[in-house]
Amino acid sequence: MTKVDFLLHDGLITGFTITDHAEEGSDILCAAISSAAYMTVNTITDILGIVVGVEVKDGYMEVKLEEEDAPKAKAILDGFQLHIQGLKEEYDEFIKIKISEV
Repeated sequence: MTKVDFLLHDGLITGFTITDHAEEGSDILCAAISSAAYMTVNTITDILGIVVGVEVKDGYMEVKLEEEDAPKAKAILDGFQLHIQGLKEEYDEFIKIKISEV
């Protein structure tokens, strides 16, 4: 099961962690999540010019923004969260979403 944990501070997303792979037969879900996550990070860094902390390993991605940068990246992070929620609606048995206050 793929787990996506959104990190919130004062109601704004300041990062996210993605762990594990979806079970066999749901490779399309892994691809969709990975693609959306990389697009989100690339937009934040290359388009908005915000420096983020990123750690990527097999089956793991952690992204953290400084609290003061969260308002600038709000639209893209909110869009990423909506995308993940939409995927959960279609692949509920393969994805878990968590919201953590930091």
